[in-house]
Amino acid sequence: MVSLTTPVCDFGWKAPGFSLPGVDGRIWTLRDAMGQNGLLVMFICNHCPYVKAIRPRLVRDLAELKAHGIQAIAIMSNDPTEYAEDSFDNMKKVAAEFGFPFPYVIDETQDVAKAYGAVCTPDFFGFNRDFELQYRGRFDESRKETAPEGVRRDLFEAMKAIAATQHGPAEQIPSMGCSIKWKEA
Repeated sequence: MVSLTTPVCDFGWKAPGFSLPGVDGRIWTLRDAMGQNGLLVMFICNHCPYVKAIRPRLVRDLAELKAHGIQAIAIMSNDPTEYAEDSFDNMKKVAAEFGFPFPYVIDETQDVAKAYGAVCTPDFFGFNRDFELQYRGRFDESRKETAPEGVRRDLFEAMKAIAATQHGPAEQIPSMGCSIKWKEA
């Protein structure tokens, strides 16, 4: 497992479109996923300890952000050949177990992850309602272990600001996580 950090936010970068199958049986596009005030596109998976450490808080925060007009979509781009825990069937189980309040979709070709420049799980892309990137930072202080209660909610605060002003914070701390598991060429 390789630990990587995300690049600095490229403010104003436009979200690439996609059309991906969800665990709910629906095909999701970028436009379908957009909320009234913005969208969080996140690259996650089932097996990564960095993702596991934040799942309950992620569900809590994204449920709260809906009240601010922010929607989210989770994309799983790993090659499940090497990591069976990331299979589509297991994605369905994880989404149900944690009550994901957002679509969980699979990027089987890995083209979407490449288009976004995703490097790790979790990797967060916060967009305003015009599909312009405003946040590319961490969830909170959690790493492979969940951070203590009461830590700053970096992602939540950034997305709440985007909902209110359509702009993300100038200062952002990169996300850290497991490398995307790319398919062999």
